[in-house]
Amino acid sequence: MKSALVSSVLVAASFGAFANTTINGAGATFPHPIYAKWAEQYQKETGVQINYQAIGSGGGIRQITAKTVDFGATDAPLTIEELNKESMIQFPMVMGAIVPVVNIPGIEAGEVKLTGKVLADIYLGNIRNWNDAAIKALNEGVELPNQPIYVVHRSDGSGTTYNFTDYLDRVSPEWSETIGVGKDITWPKKAIMIGGNGNAGVANFVSRTRGAIGYVEYAFAKQNGLTHTQLASKEGKFLNPSMETFQSAAANADWASAPGYHLLLNDQPGVDSWPMTAATFILMHKDQADAKKAQDIIDFFEWSYSKGELAEQLDYIPMPSKVVEMVNDTWKQNLKSGGQAVIQ
Repeated sequence: MKSALVSSVLVAASFGAFANTTINGAGATFPHPIYAKWAEQYQKETGVQINYQAIGSGGGIRQITAKTVDFGATDAPLTIEELNKESMIQFPMVMGAIVPVVNIPGIEAGEVKLTGKVLADIYLGNIRNWNDAAIKALNEGVELPNQPIYVVHRSDGSGTTYNFTDYLDRVSPEWSETIGVGKDITWPKKAIMIGGNGNAGVANFVSRTRGAIGYVEYAFAKQNGLTHTQLASKEGKFLNPSMETFQSAAANADWASAPGYHLLLNDQPGVDSWPMTAATFILMHKDQADAKKAQDIIDFFEWSYSKGELAEQLDYIPMPSKVVEMVNDTWKQNLKSGGQAVIQ
């Protein structure tokens, strides 16, 4: 089995020349494990080949804007103004969670507890050692080593970073005032920083660096045996990442009130709501040059929505049926080819 620790991944089943259609997409690494699974299964059933290059949300936005791929993927949703400017539509494909992962000698998964404020202070460089008093106060009875903290972040334009920094922005006034939110930010100088390309790159650096902390999509942490931390919910309860805590956070999502589906799910209310939960999005141009190709693309996404059990197997949260119905209406109303609706 190939390791998931690959920074740029080409997802494609290999029926080769026998595939009757090839669809090309690029973007976010956050959903790569489930997009890979869906692509593999879809080709087995239909012969249609889905090439998905996991290059980061920033790269996906650039490629779909330039029309060099059939669809783009981003974890940092575009605003309705940005979508209208490029004559694109955006829709959520699946939801997942971001987790802090650590490499601390002698520490097992779920053993260390963090709050959002302490996590922000680590990334700000205010906390630079694992036996800092602020961490010890949350972890009575845990043997924390006198070990410098190496802070791993994304080096590419990243929707995971966008959602991670959005969370820190919500829970830390200092982060909000000095750093803010973005796909590609200027990281604080006080911390010992290491940049990794993609979720896989961050996972790779954390796994091989003693004292490291990073942030990755949960499937990457699980697939690579990384040590996650607990994290305090908005109400202060310490939680382990799980399908139950992810679903609790996702249950509050109000998609109907989000123009262009622009919605972030961080720091949701609910004592059992995992605080870093995010959706990942697909971008397509409204004007499609090839009506059949556009229908083939939509057929794949519609099929993927129906395979929520595959998403759950990889610890993603399927989109609710009401949201899928909304997305179907978005396709029917907006996708055109030669002035005619693609979806009848």
